[in-house]
Amino acid sequence: MDLETIRANYEKAVSDKKICQLMIEQLSTANESAVHLAYLGAFQTIWAKHSSGPISKLRTFTTGKRNIEEAVISKPNNIEIRLLRLSVQSNSPSFLGYKKNIEDDKKFIQSNSKNITSVFLKELMAVLI
Repeated sequence: MDLETIRANYEKAVSDKKICQLMIEQLSTANESAVHLAYLGAFQTIWAKHSSGPISKLRTFTTGKRNIEEAVISKPNNIEIRLLRLSVQSNSPSFLGYKKNIEDDKKFIQSNSKNITSVFLKELMAVLI
Protein backbone atom coordinates (compact mmCIF):
# COMPACT_ATOMS: atom_id res chain seq x y z
CA MET A 1 0.00 0.00 0.00
CA ASP A 2 1.07 3.52 -0.79
CA LEU A 3 2.25 5.33 2.35
CA GLU A 4 1.07 8.72 1.11
CA THR A 5 -2.51 7.41 0.83
CA ILE A 6 -2.29 5.83 4.27
CA ARG A 7 -0.96 9.07 5.73
CA ALA A 8 -3.70 11.15 4.10
CA ASN A 9 -6.38 8.81 5.43
CA TYR A 10 -4.95 8.79 8.95
CA GLU A 11 -6.30 12.26 9.70
CA LYS A 12 -9.61 11.58 7.95
CA ALA A 13 -10.23 8.33 9.85
CA VAL A 14 -10.98 10.14 13.10
CA SER A 15 -14.17 11.62 11.66
CA ASP A 16 -14.86 9.17 8.81
CA LYS A 17 -15.84 5.69 9.96
CA LYS A 18 -15.83 4.25 6.41
CA ILE A 19 -12.27 5.38 5.72
CA CYS A 20 -11.13 3.99 9.05
CA GLN A 21 -12.77 0.63 8.35
CA LEU A 22 -11.36 0.50 4.80
CA MET A 23 -7.83 1.24 6.00
CA ILE A 24 -8.03 -1.48 8.66
CA GLU A 25 -9.23 -3.99 6.07
CA GLN A 26 -6.50 -3.08 3.60
CA LEU A 27 -3.70 -2.94 6.16
CA SER A 28 -4.79 -6.22 7.76
CA THR A 29 -4.01 -8.06 4.55
CA ALA A 30 -0.97 -6.03 3.54
CA ASN A 31 1.50 -6.08 6.42
CA GLU A 32 4.38 -5.04 4.19
CA SER A 33 6.50 -3.43 6.88
CA ALA A 34 6.67 -2.33 10.48
CA VAL A 35 5.38 1.09 9.41
CA HIS A 36 2.30 -0.55 7.88
CA LEU A 37 1.78 -2.51 11.11
CA ALA A 38 2.02 0.71 13.12
CA TYR A 39 -0.59 2.35 10.89
CA LEU A 40 -2.83 -0.69 11.25
CA GLY A 41 -2.55 -0.31 15.01
CA ALA A 42 -3.20 3.41 14.85
CA PHE A 43 -6.32 2.92 12.72
CA GLN A 44 -7.49 0.20 15.11
CA THR A 45 -7.18 2.57 18.06
CA ILE A 46 -9.18 5.14 16.09
CA TRP A 47 -11.77 2.46 15.32
CA ALA A 48 -12.41 2.20 19.05
CA LYS A 49 -13.97 5.67 18.76
CA HIS A 50 -16.34 4.42 16.06
CA SER A 51 -17.21 1.14 17.81
CA SER A 52 -20.25 0.70 19.98
CA GLY A 53 -20.13 -0.79 23.43
CA PRO A 54 -17.32 -0.55 25.97
CA ILE A 55 -16.07 -4.13 25.49
CA SER A 56 -15.77 -3.71 21.73
CA LYS A 57 -14.04 -0.35 22.17
CA LEU A 58 -11.54 -1.76 24.64
CA ARG A 59 -10.85 -4.87 22.56
CA THR A 60 -10.12 -2.95 19.36
CA PHE A 61 -8.02 -0.36 21.19
CA THR A 62 -5.97 -3.09 22.87
CA THR A 63 -5.38 -4.84 19.55
CA GLY A 64 -4.25 -1.57 17.99
CA LYS A 65 -1.96 -0.80 20.90
CA ARG A 66 -0.41 -4.25 20.61
CA ASN A 67 0.26 -3.74 16.88
CA ILE A 68 1.87 -0.36 17.49
CA GLU A 69 4.11 -1.78 20.20
CA GLU A 70 5.09 -4.71 17.98
CA ALA A 71 6.09 -2.22 15.26
CA VAL A 72 8.15 -0.18 17.76
CA ILE A 73 9.93 -3.32 18.98
CA SER A 74 10.64 -4.31 15.39
CA LYS A 75 11.95 -0.88 14.33
CA PRO A 76 12.66 1.23 17.45
CA ASN A 77 14.55 3.90 15.51
CA ASN A 78 11.84 4.52 12.93
CA ILE A 79 10.62 8.07 13.43
CA GLU A 80 7.27 7.51 11.68
CA ILE A 81 6.39 4.62 13.98
CA ARG A 82 7.36 6.68 17.01
CA LEU A 83 5.25 9.60 15.72
CA LEU A 84 2.26 7.29 15.36
CA ARG A 85 2.68 5.96 18.88
CA LEU A 86 3.01 9.51 20.21
CA SER A 87 -0.11 10.53 18.31
CA VAL A 88 -2.14 7.65 19.74
CA GLN A 89 -0.82 8.04 23.28
CA SER A 90 -1.35 11.81 23.25
CA ASN A 91 -4.96 11.39 22.15
CA SER A 92 -6.00 8.32 24.14
CA PRO A 93 -8.01 8.71 27.33
CA SER A 94 -5.84 8.40 30.41
CA PHE A 95 -7.99 5.63 31.93
CA LEU A 96 -6.69 3.31 29.18
CA GLY A 97 -3.20 3.63 30.63
CA TYR A 98 -1.44 4.09 27.29
CA LYS A 99 0.62 7.20 27.96
CA LYS A 100 3.95 5.92 29.27
CA ASN A 101 6.11 6.62 26.19
CA ILE A 102 5.08 10.20 25.45
CA GLU A 103 8.19 11.92 26.83
CA ASP A 104 10.62 9.34 25.40
CA ASP A 105 9.00 9.55 21.97
CA LYS A 106 9.05 13.36 22.02
CA LYS A 107 12.77 13.37 22.84
CA PHE A 108 13.52 10.78 20.15
CA ILE A 109 11.50 12.67 17.54
CA GLN A 110 13.06 16.03 18.40
CA SER A 111 16.58 14.65 18.20
CA ASN A 112 15.85 12.97 14.85
CA SER A 113 13.56 15.57 13.27
CA LYS A 114 16.18 16.52 10.68
CA ASN A 115 15.58 13.11 9.05
CA ILE A 116 11.87 13.80 8.38
CA THR A 117 11.18 14.46 4.71
CA SER A 118 7.41 13.85 4.53
CA VAL A 119 5.24 16.97 4.74
CA PHE A 120 2.57 14.98 6.58
CA LEU A 121 5.05 13.77 9.20
CA LYS A 122 6.44 17.29 9.68
CA GLU A 123 2.90 18.60 10.23
CA LEU A 124 2.08 15.76 12.62
CA MET A 125 5.27 16.46 14.54
CA ALA A 126 4.41 20.16 14.77
CA VAL A 127 1.03 19.33 16.31
CA LEU A 128 2.42 16.80 18.81
CA ILE A 129 5.59 18.47 20.02
